[in-house]
Amino acid sequence: MAARGQFSSRIGFVLAAAGSAVGLGNIWGFPTKVAENGGAAFILMYLILAFLLAYPVLMAELIIGRAKRANMVGALHQISGNPFGSFVGGIGAITVILILAFYSIVAGWMIAYFFDSLTSIVQLDINWLTTDSICRNIIFMALFLILTCYVVIGGVSAGIERWSVRLMPTLLLLMVLLIIYVSFQSGASEGWKKLLIPDIGKVFQPTLMLDAMGQAFFSMSLGVGTMLVYGSYVQKQENLPSLGASVALVDIGVAILAGMLIIPAMFVALNNGVTIFADDGTLLSGPDLIFQVLPSLFSNIGLIGVYVATVFFMLMVIASLTSSISMLEVPVSFLVDNKGMKRPAATLLLTTMVFLISAGIVFNFELLFGFVITLTTEYSQPLLGLMLCIFAGWLWNRHQILEELKNGDPKAESSFFWKVWPWYIKFVCPVLIATNFYLSVA
Repeated sequence: MAARGQFSSRIGFVLAAAGSAVGLGNIWGFPTKVAENGGAAFILMYLILAFLLAYPVLMAELIIGRAKRANMVGALHQISGNPFGSFVGGIGAITVILILAFYSIVAGWMIAYFFDSLTSIVQLDINWLTTDSICRNIIFMALFLILTCYVVIGGVSAGIERWSVRLMPTLLLLMVLLIIYVSFQSGASEGWKKLLIPDIGKVFQPTLMLDAMGQAFFSMSLGVGTMLVYGSYVQKQENLPSLGASVALVDIGVAILAGMLIIPAMFVALNNGVTIFADDGTLLSGPDLIFQVLPSLFSNIGLIGVYVATVFFMLMVIASLTSSISMLEVPVSFLVDNKGMKRPAATLLLTTMVFLISAGIVFNFELLFGFVITLTTEYSQPLLGLMLCIFAGWLWNRHQILEELKNGDPKAESSFFWKVWPWYIKFVCPVLIATNFYLSVA
């Protein structure tokens, strides 16, 4: 077995893990859920549930990963001692490959719009870049996968960590600059009111609780083994509960920054005559928000609009890339650890596999795109999160977990984390996740 890589620094791990969690869902999903669910009331509930639900599961992945020094398939097999662990880990690897397949298509759109903004700066009008076509989608999806492949081939320290410590600060800087700019535009104050003033009547609505719970769980990239694999690269002397809290805080912070950018921007767009509401009265979200509302806003704010658009789509490409490298690393680590493949060969093989699956989705878009998203994010991911709770809470020896925590904190046994987390991951998290899953599919 090849020697496993390691993150060389605490900040490198935090930025890489937070980058994995910070993706397109944070930037276009979180803000509209905030606006539709009572503004600050939703943010408060999201903050509570992020630490009540998502953080304990995040810790399960990190502890399992570092203790077993293996990918999801190998680690869960070691815990279960039978093929069931390998089966669950295998489902996780398949799920993350499918997520990366549709994610790469959407990220390709971001690159196309970024290039469209660049060409507009030099007054070139290339309509093909923003016109939906199989050719465009294949080319830019492939370009995005090439970028992802390049980073992952570099390994843990020279690839993932090296680029994460560059890309994440850049993403944060771009977001802050855009927030400042948008906040001074006409109409932005209405967006800030929507964001900061709670709608008390919605605080205890079941839909708010359900949306907040779902956003908290999915925004941290849980269930598919990305955090488990990253945890396997963490040095033994690191304090895992503290490290996990840092990752959670950065991820939550970026989600809130996204709200501070997108919601005021939508009301600036409304002030400029752009439609921001769907026929049913809800705010537009997802692709409609990113590829219709905001481009219309950028085109309506004068000469500087094209530069703002360029910065925005650069931000979206960076957010996409920091997530995709962690997704590709999950199956790559399996081939390197379990099959003895060299990292470059494993990365190229899996990148090619994802490209072929993505191409199949592009050629059968209406049939497969929504289906794959639903299958992975609404069904597979929460069930995998539930299984991780069972492995950490029921199947794994409690003494071994404590010994792993003591590597980074000799006094772990007397810590608040150890007094709460074992029973919480065993009883509370499975019930919360199972309830959320049932309500979301019922």
